[in-house]
Amino acid sequence: MEMRKFLFVLPALFLCAFAHGEQYRAALVADMNSGRVLISENANDANYPASLTKIMTLYLTFDALEHGRLHLDDYLIVSQSAANASPVKLGLPAGSKIRVEDAIMAVAVHSANDVARVLAENLKGGKEETFASLMTRVAREIGLSKTNFENSSGLPDDDHLSTARDIALLSMAVYKHFPQYWKYFGVKNWTYNGKTYTNGNRLLGTYPGCDGMKTGFTNKSKYSLVASANRDGVRLLSVVLGAENKDVRADVSVRLLNRGFEMLHNGATPIVKQTPVAKPAPVTSPVVQKYATDAPRVGGAGVQFGAFSSRASADSMVARIKNTLGANAHVETTDSGLYRVRVGGLSDTGANDLKSRAIAAGIDCFVFH
Repeated sequence: MEMRKFLFVLPALFLCAFAHGEQYRAALVADMNSGRVLISENANDANYPASLTKIMTLYLTFDALEHGRLHLDDYLIVSQSAANASPVKLGLPAGSKIRVEDAIMAVAVHSANDVARVLAENLKGGKEETFASLMTRVAREIGLSKTNFENSSGLPDDDHLSTARDIALLSMAVYKHFPQYWKYFGVKNWTYNGKTYTNGNRLLGTYPGCDGMKTGFTNKSKYSLVASANRDGVRLLSVVLGAENKDVRADVSVRLLNRGFEMLHNGATPIVKQTPVAKPAPVTSPVVQKYATDAPRVGGAGVQFGAFSSRASADSMVARIKNTLGANAHVETTDSGLYRVRVGGLSDTGANDLKSRAIAAGIDCFVFH
């Protein structure tokens, strides 16, 4: 009798979980600790990930922070290409700078396309296309089997594709590989230059235990949401792709998380139509480890004294550095048309010493590796 009751209830659970099935394209909820999928629908179908792409952009940013190639207080140069990015964006002008931690917040909270491009260009030699290729290579190393990235932001491109399964795997990889940076996905409001930006994840502050993660939207992708929640040491991740509107993606996410917690509590059988998610590969990927040596560089460490829109302005800064600091700077031309003024080939100690002397002389700069 008890067995019959369980067999009767299981289809009801399935229908309840996917009551909005016609209003979205794919959905999944998984246990983040084990990688076990509890509910899945169309999770291996190709979809446009839109701004969920930025999870990978931030994954590689966190990797650079973890290995000392980037620091939260470093400043990144905004190229003309980044300034020209389509909305949503901060609207940073070409030649301006943004601090790395602010760039992370802009991408995680506001989903700024211009800042995603800033990160891509600064991390990978000024070329977003090169960064996108790295994104896809690292995706394969982590275990994403059906994902191809063409840019760092998720702006429309017919070849820019992923799946609910792959997005879940990537999200779990961020949590497992770089847990110290997970907090950025849970920031509800962020203020920059006097303006406050609100996270599009409605579950933050409304769903018990929700602490992240990321929203996405383009006309082709429609509305998507990755959300994580922690209850009594159990952490679940939901992915909803291609929802008709913001209400549907939030409602389905809540239903998935609620049903997932109930299933774990009751020991119910997973409702999985397709291949379940495996655990993400450990952060020993040879591609990730080689990432540092891929980026063009001059020497080991160095100091950058700005990026200028004209060669004359760059040459003027070179002369100022020579006269004030006695250092020989050189000018590098970026693919975006800016002229970077740098002193390279320094040790970490030498670079920090030069930076200190420059700041004391009123010359703005930052150390790069």
